[in-house]
Amino acid sequence: MIFSLIAGLVGGLGLFLLGMRLMTKGLRNAAGNALRNILGKWTKTPARGLASGFMVTALVQSSSAITVAAIGFVNAGLMTMTQSVSVIFGSNIGTTVTSWIVAAVGVSLKVKALALPLIGLGALLRLTGANTRRKYIGDALTGFGIFFLGIEILQSTFQDLGTTVDLSAFNIGGVSGILLFVGVGAILTLLMQSSSAAMAIVLTAAMSGIVTLESAAAATIGTNIGTTSTALFSVIGATHNAKKVAAAHIIFNLVTGLVAILTIPLLLKGVDALASFGGRHDIATMLALFHTVFNLIGVALFFPFISNLVSFLDKHIGREMTELGKPRYLDDNVLKTPSLAMDALFMELGRLGEMTRGMAQKALTAKFRNKDFIKDKSVVDTLITAIRKYCIKMQHLGLPDPVASKLPPALRVIQYFRKALNIMTEISHEHALLDHQLPGTASSTARAFRREIRDILNVAHTPCSPEFTDLEKLVHQLDDNYHELKEELLRIGAQGRLDLTRMVALLDYYSHMRLMCDQIVKGTIYWSMLRDNDMTCATADAENEYAWKLAE
Repeated sequence: MIFSLIAGLVGGLGLFLLGMRLMTKGLRNAAGNALRNILGKWTKTPARGLASGFMVTALVQSSSAITVAAIGFVNAGLMTMTQSVSVIFGSNIGTTVTSWIVAAVGVSLKVKALALPLIGLGALLRLTGANTRRKYIGDALTGFGIFFLGIEILQSTFQDLGTTVDLSAFNIGGVSGILLFVGVGAILTLLMQSSSAAMAIVLTAAMSGIVTLESAAAATIGTNIGTTSTALFSVIGATHNAKKVAAAHIIFNLVTGLVAILTIPLLLKGVDALASFGGRHDIATMLALFHTVFNLIGVALFFPFISNLVSFLDKHIGREMTELGKPRYLDDNVLKTPSLAMDALFMELGRLGEMTRGMAQKALTAKFRNKDFIKDKSVVDTLITAIRKYCIKMQHLGLPDPVASKLPPALRVIQYFRKALNIMTEISHEHALLDHQLPGTASSTARAFRREIRDILNVAHTPCSPEFTDLEKLVHQLDDNYHELKEELLRIGAQGRLDLTRMVALLDYYSHMRLMCDQIVKGTIYWSMLRDNDMTCATADAENEYAWKLAE
């Protein structure tokens, strides 16, 4: 008997968690760019951000997915911190939809009659969907079915547990009882890393008569507080923007939870009145209503002070810029949403390009005798290593085709900038002491060649300028001018006006400069081809202002 109870609890919970995972991942992949469009374009004001956060969380059934998306958009410059915080507030309301689903299914429907057809239909769509969006819809439907099946098994197990073990002793009531169940809810969420999963267990236990309404309400508050653990774990080694978004999430949940604990008797009376007014007075509906009401109260408390909260976070998190060699946009949390991971990779590659071009500009100005070259190279090497590691992580994901098709060009961008860096290193080692004085017209030809490279790098620095489309043409023109310079050097060398050893060194020097410029331009062009329509020129220009510091 005890074994069957344990098996029921573990199996039901396992099915529930598996169903949640399939459902969330399927809905997120099926939504595709819709998630990006909603959060990227429908959050222009805090009120719209609040509505978008609620709507998308209700759709994908994962507040953590929305938090990750908000981090990705803030990192990419597509959303302000104020907008992202409002989305987080909305997602807290959206996550209460799970409570309503469990309440509706557990009370009004015969679960198995709904679950099995969903699993069958989902599997059929998955098998026939191939590489279409249909397979993701199939995953979501299968997840819903397994989710409901897990609920039925948990309900049945809790009912058997109630007849076998006397659990009434745990419903001690009062302040100590409330705090006990707040702790239970928080621990459940911490262990399962899902407030929705913990909430489903609380609701199922309440519907089975294992716990009282007050105890279940306290555990509901605990699930909200416990979800801050997910936010805490997610920001280990994360970007400053990720830390700010997570901090806003933690502050909101802790303060809202504290207010709910202090006012729980009053809230339950209000919920009782609302449930009676609506004609649904079962315990599951009352708990779902309680979950929604105290989150709405939290939003009402925080919403007028979003700007103040953002100012506080800006003041206390990330006051000092991270080291240039550390990624600014790559965040492991964003890997959960492949399209956002590619956005982050695009932005970091843009930053790498700016650093590489900045180093080239400094090297040209100092004739590759820049005393900071070793330090700058170390910075770029560190960033390249981090980007490559991120690409490897992306390779191990089940990337949708539109995202997977962008990964090879992204790797190509890295290689071009890496090659340019190697060329700069070789020039600085081999020709740092080279005498550049040339007789006659060769001197002005060489100066014009170096100036032309600087001009090309300046054009590459502004990917949204009209001149950017002419980059390849400018490189071809540079090739023609290189051959002209080469002929000039060979001519004065043959005339004895230039030492032959120095002539060979100068030819090698200018050949490497041309190749360096060519690699940088190719990397920049391939990078620009990765840009989505959502990656605006304003975003790219803002990033350029930051990364161009290396050229100062």
